[in-house]
Amino acid sequence: MKDEGPSLLDPARLKALAHPMRRLMLRHLSVHGPATSTTLGELLDAKTGTTSYHLRQLEKHGFIEEIPERSTGRERWWRKTDGPRDLRLPTADQLSPEDRPALEEFQRMGMEEDRELFERFPAAYLRDPDWAKASRGMGRMTKEEFAEFFDAYIALLLKYNHRAEDAPPGARPIYVRLFALPADED
Repeated sequence: MKDEGPSLLDPARLKALAHPMRRLMLRHLSVHGPATSTTLGELLDAKTGTTSYHLRQLEKHGFIEEIPERSTGRERWWRKTDGPRDLRLPTADQLSPEDRPALEEFQRMGMEEDRELFERFPAAYLRDPDWAKASRGMGRMTKEEFAEFFDAYIALLLKYNHRAEDAPPGARPIYVRLFALPADED
């Protein structure tokens, strides 16, 4: 299963997502739905010109889009494009040596975000275990089976995902992480 939206094989698109403010803006739009550059600037303690610039970069690379029917005058409303999608990272050999630092930075930032989520998990579980789930397991698979397993996982995630503005009543944004790595290398 591959996403038909913007590919992260394009180094410019990867670099667009390897910026901390853009990641925060995209996360806000994913979790809370449409917003303006002014709203995002207030939330991120940034000037509107700065947020406008970063929103235009995200738009340029196909990650967000303006909502023309909500935009009036200088106030432009933005949303994530296309709803749920599968954006897989390129491997280092798919990028030129000069573009690999963007991949490393993207991964570093993502792992830092994930670490923060893991630290928040115990309190979320105590508040409401119906909304905080965890699973740890081990499997023994061939490389081909592991690829099939990962594709099935992504398909399942996309099946149950909704855009903020299209979500049914009672739907909440949920952070979902899957980590899988060889157990015989530690």
